[in-house]
Amino acid sequence: MKLLNASQIHQWDQITIQNQQLTSLELMERAAKKCVDWIVENLDKKSTIYIFCGRGNNGGDGLAIAKLLLSLDFNIQVNILAGEKSSADFEANLKALKSTSLEINELHSANDFPKLEANCYVVDALFGSGINKPLNGLPLELANYLNNFSPKKVIAIDVPSGMFLDHSSYGNTIIQADEILTFQTYKQCFFIAENAQYLGNIHVLDIGLDAEFPYTQESNFEITDANFAKNIYQPRNPFGHKGTFGHALLIAGSQGKYGAALMAAHACLRTGVGLLTCNFPEEIAMPLAITLPEAMSMKRNETIDWDKYKSIGIGPGLGMESFDIIKDVLTHTKSPLLIDADGLNMIAANDELKSLIPQNAILTPHPKEFERLFGKTANEFDRIDLALQKSQELHCVIVLKGHNTLIAADGVGYFNTTGNVGLATGGSGDTLSGIITSLLAQGYISKNAAILGVYLHGLAADLALSKQSVESLLPSDLNQYLGMAFKSLG
Repeated sequence: MKLLNASQIHQWDQITIQNQQLTSLELMERAAKKCVDWIVENLDKKSTIYIFCGRGNNGGDGLAIAKLLLSLDFNIQVNILAGEKSSADFEANLKALKSTSLEINELHSANDFPKLEANCYVVDALFGSGINKPLNGLPLELANYLNNFSPKKVIAIDVPSGMFLDHSSYGNTIIQADEILTFQTYKQCFFIAENAQYLGNIHVLDIGLDAEFPYTQESNFEITDANFAKNIYQPRNPFGHKGTFGHALLIAGSQGKYGAALMAAHACLRTGVGLLTCNFPEEIAMPLAITLPEAMSMKRNETIDWDKYKSIGIGPGLGMESFDIIKDVLTHTKSPLLIDADGLNMIAANDELKSLIPQNAILTPHPKEFERLFGKTANEFDRIDLALQKSQELHCVIVLKGHNTLIAADGVGYFNTTGNVGLATGGSGDTLSGIITSLLAQGYISKNAAILGVYLHGLAADLALSKQSVESLLPSDLNQYLGMAFKSLG
């Protein structure tokens, strides 16, 4: 699914109005009805709902919601920002609401802010996705006023006010939402960690926008959901054998970091590789044989037959003393390559190594490792743009790890939709490296191996919550749920 920018989403509304022979007011009423359906199902009717409206179309949505809630006997109070400039649909809904008995509170200054009742709800319909500059003046005062109060819930309509849709809101004052009722599709701002404190539960409401429009649009970003993963999944040939599913080489582990190597190896096997050889320090040979008898091992200093392997993964727990190993891999291998952890850190510390990164290699940095490799950025949007740029310059795939991990390939970014905060622990990245290395060995192209690997890794973590909590989840738990994750693709 493509992620559209603010301009494209506005066009989407207009195309829908044209193709479905609607008025913009009718489309607004359709959106309001979907919001009210959610409110009726999820909010306590006994509590007051304070609806705050700007004077644009997001405010028009708020007024349309108010009108419907009033007809359902909800206890509501409507507050609108004072001003002369209003959208036509806002004015039409305001006129309709003024014909009722509802008293409307107009906000000229902070003195007009309502005294909010305890256990109330707040609906933020101030600016939504149309905002293009930080809040200031009275809207800024109102946002701070609402953020300093603790209602039962704050429900943002489309996007929390103060948050930009498709560029950085870093430093902005933004209304903190507990629930977001967004229309038709996810917005890019929902995938950005710097916005996390303002984002609650996101509910995508289908308001019947034109189904074909997104496919006609160019976009640098896509969402990798279940359908996306199913489309790139390669079911196994029932006549296949161990050679069919590839031979992977995993170069990992060092003094004090044996666990990283073992976790990567276990995940590699669980993801279906035909054969796995582990180039580990000699002292890990016995634990490997006991815990993973399916894996073969070789000593760290053994000569490697590079042509023997369908994929190579290097880095988990490798240590920073393995310059010769990473240089050998970068110089000699012609196999699909994944580089993680200390493999990336050694490359970042040495320009010679950076120039040797082969085309189609997969780099899997977390934000700090990315910074060491490519430099600091002012905000997360800039970091994402830099990842897209570097994926084109280096002709490689960059897996920028985070809550919604971004896979950058050929200048396009793919935001992953699986996973949870239980993955925020040491070892999760090692497990991911094993998964992707396995998929590479099985013949997936680099981009698809990265996208599918990240998706399965996150889905296994989600499935694990049936028996674990986000606090108790361990990376080694994921291996038990990879089978269920694969089954979901069938």
